[in-house]
Amino acid sequence: MSETYLGYSGELAKVLRELGVGVGDRVRVVKPDGSVYEGLLMPRYALSSRPIIVLKLDNGYNIGVRYEPGTRIELVEKRRVVVGGRVTVPLLEESPPPGPKPRVYIIGAGGTIASKIEYETGAVRAAMSPEEIVEAVPEIAFVADVGAGVLFNILSENMTPEHWEKIVDEVAKKIEAGYDGIVVTHGTDTMAYTAAALAFALRGLPVPVVLVGAQRSSDRPSSDAAFNLHAAVLTAARAPFAEVVVVMHGETGDTYALAHRGVKVRKMHTSRRDAFQSINALPLAKIWPSEGRIEVIDNSFRKRGEEELRVENGFERRVALVKYYPGMSSEIIDFLVDRGYRGIVLEGTGLGHVGEWLVDSIRRAVEEGVVVVMTSQCLFGRVNMNVYTTGRKLLAAGVIPGEDMLPEVAFVKLSWVLAHTSSPEEAKKLMLTNLAGEINPRHTVNLYPRWPHEG
Repeated sequence: MSETYLGYSGELAKVLRELGVGVGDRVRVVKPDGSVYEGLLMPRYALSSRPIIVLKLDNGYNIGVRYEPGTRIELVEKRRVVVGGRVTVPLLEESPPPGPKPRVYIIGAGGTIASKIEYETGAVRAAMSPEEIVEAVPEIAFVADVGAGVLFNILSENMTPEHWEKIVDEVAKKIEAGYDGIVVTHGTDTMAYTAAALAFALRGLPVPVVLVGAQRSSDRPSSDAAFNLHAAVLTAARAPFAEVVVVMHGETGDTYALAHRGVKVRKMHTSRRDAFQSINALPLAKIWPSEGRIEVIDNSFRKRGEEELRVENGFERRVALVKYYPGMSSEIIDFLVDRGYRGIVLEGTGLGHVGEWLVDSIRRAVEEGVVVVMTSQCLFGRVNMNVYTTGRKLLAAGVIPGEDMLPEVAFVKLSWVLAHTSSPEEAKKLMLTNLAGEINPRHTVNLYPRWPHEG
């Protein structure tokens, strides 16, 4: 069996070992034709014996350089490490401290957060073995004993309620196996939907369940993948709360992440690292990965170990989320009723309104047993259907006010509720009950969002 070193094998492993280089050391590779490449040595990820040395260049990009007869490798400088596209000092040369650490399991459910580059092909593939993850983000070995596995690997726009149910079951299995926290890697675009689904289906959580993603893929110098994953594992291992949360960058730099309650979070920007914000609520905590510190912001959380897990899985597929727009035809409501839909969440204007010509179709829907919930396109604030005539007509027609729930949270909740009751009256009662922190009874002025450095 050939010698291996830092993931390298054969003659290349022998040369690197003799030089005494480590991950993060600056090396210079001089090719027989005189070409020179200088950068920081990265561990070898690809499962291949081909002699490729992986360097991170000063511009932040990684390259693979073929090692061939006549190639010379020189050690230029030691004691530097690269994490998430940035260079820090000193290198993490010490082994993780002895003794028991929290056990955290990472479930791969898609996205680029836990991926790696194969430099022979340029392909990005899932990196979800415990060894690969610790190799890519070595800091987490100081935080937790990590287990990991891929449940599925899909783009987040392809996520469905069937996938939510599979994630719920997998999370429950790992909690029952004794893990102290669960991390779910996920694409960012629909991560908030999945977070809400887990929050409703996993009742009485005894440990944190943390969803995490990356806005920028791991092959980009501005990638947030390693930072976010480190913050997520730290949260799963040490946070005092036992809730479903989304952990992502809290600002554009690599200083802190925020833990957002899974039923109060929305992706508010297409590309910024700090795209996720808590809506009508404060984040639960600030996470400082470099310091291993968690700063609680909102104390209104369920604590670890206070309850026993109850899995109430299942989501009704015949539920629709409909955004009202000027001139919207009542035929849309009629179509959903005629097709046997059991629930409709309306994303209305302002305090919770739609065109008055829709009221008759909505009344018919309610009379035929369809549960209709009103939310607001405004996002911030809550619906109040007692202020204007249209709102009062909708209430009289049987529409349920969605309080301050985000439209997508109300959609997921209604889907979950209707999978567990066939009674419209019971469904109404549950929709108006705060089950997982989705309804905030009080709003204060400090809930208004601002990008952290923009005042």
